[in-house]
Amino acid sequence: MADKFIIKGGKKLAGSIEVRGAKNAAFAVLAATLLTKETCTIENVPLIKDIFVMLEIFKSIGVQYEFISKRTLRISAAALSPKNIDHDVVEKIRASVLLCGALPARTARFSLTKPGGCSIGSRILEPHFDALAQVGIDIKKRGKYLDVIRRENSGDHEIVLSEMSVTATENAVLASVIRTGTVTIYCAAAEPYVQDLCHMLVKMGATISGIGTHTLTIKGVARLHGVTHCIMPDPIEMGTFIALAASTKSRIVIKNTVPEFIRFDLLKFAEAGVIVKIRNRRKIAGGWGYEMADMEVVPSKLVAIPKVHNMPYPGLSPDLLPMFVVLMTQAHGVSLIHDWMYEGRMKYVEELRHMGADAFICDPHRALITGPTPLEGRNITSFDLRAGAVLIIAALTAKGTTVIQNAYQVDRGYEDIEGRLKKIGALIERTQ
Repeated sequence: MADKFIIKGGKKLAGSIEVRGAKNAAFAVLAATLLTKETCTIENVPLIKDIFVMLEIFKSIGVQYEFISKRTLRISAAALSPKNIDHDVVEKIRASVLLCGALPARTARFSLTKPGGCSIGSRILEPHFDALAQVGIDIKKRGKYLDVIRRENSGDHEIVLSEMSVTATENAVLASVIRTGTVTIYCAAAEPYVQDLCHMLVKMGATISGIGTHTLTIKGVARLHGVTHCIMPDPIEMGTFIALAASTKSRIVIKNTVPEFIRFDLLKFAEAGVIVKIRNRRKIAGGWGYEMADMEVVPSKLVAIPKVHNMPYPGLSPDLLPMFVVLMTQAHGVSLIHDWMYEGRMKYVEELRHMGADAFICDPHRALITGPTPLEGRNITSFDLRAGAVLIIAALTAKGTTVIQNAYQVDRGYEDIEGRLKKIGALIERTQ
């Protein structure tokens, strides 16, 4: 029987909550450890369900790993062999597609099942396949399997990504670092997750220029060496906790944030009347130049943003757009929410309507939210990872008791969410 959250809402929260390592960066960082036979040490690993699934896949292909401290992994892929890959586990997470870019550096041919993940719309894999084909990696579909074949391919090449996909960019980068010749990637995603991967690879001996832009140039090298790398803090957790504090009218300090990662998101929060004070700016030894800080969110009157839509970085993160939906239910005025990327992600809006939100779903991509409206506790369901976070915020904002089914969806991206929320006063329990 699946776990569920039981939440008693309507209570002000207070205290501090820490941001953990970024889920969307961690997968690519882990995949990069497969490019070398030398040992890698990865710090600030988020202890979330999907990461442990990725490690199950690693174990099935002969990768050795151990946690040498709570969030620090030591990984050795010296004896890697994909022939025994656990296909059932591969199907559980979409991030397993990163094996298509990483493993060909170590083996000429392997097969894996098509990756899984959240059901939030049509997320095609063709941009990955087309990009990899340009650097000598052919991927052929065979029923539910993908046959990955490395051709001998050297020389200079250009890749134009058909969409600014973070994971497709990461796959192209992983496939381009160990080879002869230069690869230029155009229309590359510039998200901090991609930057984190690139900076790690540079420390391993790769030559990459244009990091943080939409054009990456990679000069191939013969081999990479081991590395110690600290995974960047999670921008989505930063935005989630800001939305939580603002929606519940609570004063919360969010620790270990990186304001530059969410500049545009902070702008939209400010437009909504959210007051965020940046304090204790500092650099960390394990980072790659970004400045960390703590954010204090102060209770304020919320106003509707006329239109909110997701954008490629440095615009509004697609994973933070849902947080603005629940925020707008508590804001004065009408907001149009436009999620142009995913046609299946707005199922959570119907759950918010069930709780009393004044929300009109225009079509699979757009919804009109009128606020403020009081929310009431209900029995609701989390259909995907970010929807689960939205519904937790709604439940803590609402009066009465809310039961959220499918708690495991939140576990896929937020480490010990109920334990961390309890520390700031949330009345949340997990049960079956």
